[in-house]
Amino acid sequence: MGGGGRGGGCGEMGIAKAWRYSTFSAKLALEQQHQHKHVCWRSQKRPISWSFLCGLMLFILGLISLFTGHVASDLEWYSQRLVKPSLYSKLGGGRRASINIWKSESSKFYHGCSKKGRHFAPAVHEKSSNGYLLIAASGGLNQQRTGITDAVVVARILNATLVVPELDHNSFWKDDSDFVNIFDVDWFISLLAKDVTIIKRVPDKFMRSMEKPPYTMRVPRKSTPEYYLDQVLPILLRRHVVQLTKFDYRLANNIDDELQKLRCRVNYHALRFTKPIQELGQKLVMTMRNMTNRYIAVHLRFEPDMLAFSGCYYGGGEKERYELGEIRKRWATLPDLSPEGERKRGKCPLTPYEVGLMLRALGFGNETYLYVASGEIYGGEETLRPLRELFPNFYTKEMLASEELKPFLPYSSRLAAIDYIVSDESDVFITNNNGNMAKILAGRRRYMGHKRTIRPNAKKLSALFMARGKMDWDTFSRKVKTYQRGFMGDPDEMRPGRGEFHEFPYSCVCKKRFKFPYDESNDDEQGTLVSRAYTGSESEWENRSANGLQSLKESREDDQ
Repeated sequence: MGGGGRGGGCGEMGIAKAWRYSTFSAKLALEQQHQHKHVCWRSQKRPISWSFLCGLMLFILGLISLFTGHVASDLEWYSQRLVKPSLYSKLGGGRRASINIWKSESSKFYHGCSKKGRHFAPAVHEKSSNGYLLIAASGGLNQQRTGITDAVVVARILNATLVVPELDHNSFWKDDSDFVNIFDVDWFISLLAKDVTIIKRVPDKFMRSMEKPPYTMRVPRKSTPEYYLDQVLPILLRRHVVQLTKFDYRLANNIDDELQKLRCRVNYHALRFTKPIQELGQKLVMTMRNMTNRYIAVHLRFEPDMLAFSGCYYGGGEKERYELGEIRKRWATLPDLSPEGERKRGKCPLTPYEVGLMLRALGFGNETYLYVASGEIYGGEETLRPLRELFPNFYTKEMLASEELKPFLPYSSRLAAIDYIVSDESDVFITNNNGNMAKILAGRRRYMGHKRTIRPNAKKLSALFMARGKMDWDTFSRKVKTYQRGFMGDPDEMRPGRGEFHEFPYSCVCKKRFKFPYDESNDDEQGTLVSRAYTGSESEWENRSANGLQSLKESREDDQ
């Protein structure tokens, strides 16, 4: 919530926002009753008014909320019914500046930076390397993307020659696509040639000379570089070929900055989709652009298996409980979960309807164009109908390219790649959960200029959706905007060590250099130091830059 308003007369009641807001609402009611006369909260011999009693009641509720946390969330709802809407809206309007829902205002001060440092040694040649590293990726497209990215970094750590990773053909996704069917393999190899030596397969001559087959092992999740050097390197030196299986999230999140930058070079530059995927994806982007200047991409994960895995309940009665319960039996090790508890913890994906409500509450009108990237939606069109009604300009890849899409239909990863392209090119990207695609795209969009990327504050929003019937639309909208601050993809959300590096690539996002126009030497280092010296807000950054420029100009005039 924003800061409290100014009290008339006797000054601020500065205890806590929850109840300060309530007492101020009561003051406004008194001001209105006494025709805007000066009112003080002092003992005076006068009749006790109804407004005073209401204000006192809210004050007490506010104090209780300080200790229990159960009442504060509803104070606005009660206050609105005790104070006329006109005064209430004035109170809410001046508390915080509105968010630009289409673009982050401070994004212009940042850019992606993943160039290797001057001391980053060139790649070791194949014949001089410590051996060949085979990688078997795991999961769907974006989960495998993390594995491929980390595989390059692990090969660098081990001074190994990397063989182009194998994709997962046996998981739930049942896609028999190989690396060459999804990614431009020649581009991948050539772009990373100075970082890691990559080949398409182990030479046949070398394989025939081996006494034993490649050694296969699975490393623990989030293994450190030291683990690879201590546990994997000795085996690689002894056996010459090592295969790492189920390779997803097998490298630690926090590693050396130079290795983090290598992650970014792989993920954001080397992994380019094949020409057929790229062409169809760009065609869909152009189709959207021909209809509208800007659009939102909505990534909906609402497949039956995902809902079953989450342990959440969405109001479908015994039919839903039975169907999702049967799917859940696929995973014997899943614990019994409380659907209510999971929702309170913010672990349940938002429904399509809830996503639509959130977007409308943030300020996106029903004329806004939506591109919806999704797989099978549990409940089908019935589940999607409320979202369509909120946003009639609703499109999917199937709607935009039914014929061109046919060759891709048997391959879930290639379809996901098309959705990835259209989502990446959108003006705003939003997801109903924080899965692999959401994290990968969020990181890429930060790297590419902090394009507006909205992640639902599910823990706060879930409680708000459940209390939706207690408030009118204006109150609901105001609460959504409040809860979503810090979840809109702004640069200040990114801090070292926060979340997964693939989602928050902090080592690869830099402040743009600021160069003084009067600096004839045009020294790059000075510009870099100025840009790194300050980490405040956009307006403060601009003020400091302007002040620095003025000071430099004045000093030069004094010298002349």
